[in-house]
Amino acid sequence: MDDFDRWWQWANKPLGSGLTLPAEIHHAITSLPPEARHDRDEVNEAVRNLRETGGLNTALRRP
Repeated sequence: MDDFDRWWQWANKPLGSGLTLPAEIHHAITSLPPEARHDRDEVNEAVRNLRETGGLNTALRRP
């Protein structure tokens, strides 16, 4: 599952779900224009850039 899938899984979670998304990832994706949030490459790139610049808590980084 990539960050695009995680984003949409979170965005479409049922009411009352305990599913969470790190705030940094949420901010990186919601900083994109709304139409770009539907583009897998753009979403994954936004989060990848966040990781590469050190903007994501190291505990949340993927290998």
